[in-house]
Amino acid sequence: MALPGSNRCTCGRVVPVNDLETAATEATISYACPRCASEVTEAHYGPCLSCRTELHARFTGEGQAVEAAAYEPKMNVTPNAVATKE
Repeated sequence: MALPGSNRCTCGRVVPVNDLETAATEATISYACPRCASEVTEAHYGPCLSCRTELHARFTGEGQAVEAAAYEPKMNVTPNAVATKE
């Protein structure tokens, strides 16, 4: 979805103006929120805005630096004959 008054999407990419107009007039559906059962009208089925906000706040994860072990080939792996040719 684009930010109001701009042609930049919330993800940072530039969206053509025609796509902004299409997104603004996108069809909406009415349904009961699957999480809190309140009646909502949105473009896509799923949790309502308040439930999404709560879920985002509750399950916000922080990135971690993961150090991978150095690759050591198995004993049954033989080197490539072309690579070892001298």
